[in-house]
Amino acid sequence: MPAIHIEDKIYSKISAEQIKGNNLTYENCKFTGCDFAGNYLDSIVFIDCVFEDCNLALASVANTGFQNINFTHCKLSGVNFSKSRDFLFEINFDHCILDNAIFYRKKNKSAKFSDCSMVETDLTEADLASAKFVNCNLHRAFFNNTILKGADLRTSFNFNIDPDINHIKKACFSLNGLPGLLSKYDIKVE
Repeated sequence: MPAIHIEDKIYSKISAEQIKGNNLTYENCKFTGCDFAGNYLDSIVFIDCVFEDCNLALASVANTGFQNINFTHCKLSGVNFSKSRDFLFEINFDHCILDNAIFYRKKNKSAKFSDCSMVETDLTEADLASAKFVNCNLHRAFFNNTILKGADLRTSFNFNIDPDINHIKKACFSLNGLPGLLSKYDIKVE
């Protein structure tokens, strides 16, 4: 089947059935108010696309390409981004719910997570060097061998990051974030 390349389209309140297919690429498209929850978005490539007010909770994204994508006010709970394509993977999130999402071994340098709920999000072995976590709830998020060199977590909260098993050189934290870096030592910071 020949590749289908769709550019500069706006999709509003559609379901996954309306964008699925083999060899599909969406470039510079906008998706607003769409419900893709629990659906298969496998093997679709998204380039320079914007998703606003969309529900992608538990969507399957195996072999899906995300190249310079912006999610705003979207629900992405349980999405396993580790199964998506690595090639030019770049996603930014603003006011999104990423609870239980998985970024295992994903490289998303300089990513921006702004005002996101990231409860129990798996960031194990992810490369998030120079990423910005602005006002994010990282309660019980998993950080293990995560690359956070130069990352900015000054305004984020509820995180527990072990400096001995994560790469945090030149990362920025606020004084309020110190307990999240020292929790394994069972000490009080006042």
